[in-house]
Amino acid sequence: MKKLDTFTANIYLGLQHGYSGGHSSIDEVRSWVQLYCNEEKLGVTLTPTEFIYVGGGEPGVIIGLINYPRFPSSEFEIKSRAIAIAQGLMKLCHQERVSVVFSDETIMLEKDEYPNPAP
Repeated sequence: MKKLDTFTANIYLGLQHGYSGGHSSIDEVRSWVQLYCNEEKLGVTLTPTEFIYVGGGEPGVIIGLINYPRFPSSEFEIKSRAIAIAQGLMKLCHQERVSVVFSDETIMLEKDEYPNPAP
């Protein structure tokens, strides 16, 4: 049995393109995440979800990262990877904002804050 301190990250990503009305598909997100995971030697979860908010809603996904005991990572590494994934998906899905929820804090990335997101 292997045991580690728990540290998680969940990226909450809508699939509606900003305010334009276009949409990305979960398959586009899956393909992008698969390429990222292949390059970075990483495993994540991909869960379809639906966001409901005042006056509307949209389909979305939750991408999850954990401190996996077989391949332990530091909190810094998990946070860095989660932010890189969020930035790349933000660009792919034409998002204005993306939330990343860590075990110890929640951050919101905004489009104009990160001019050079991951590919």
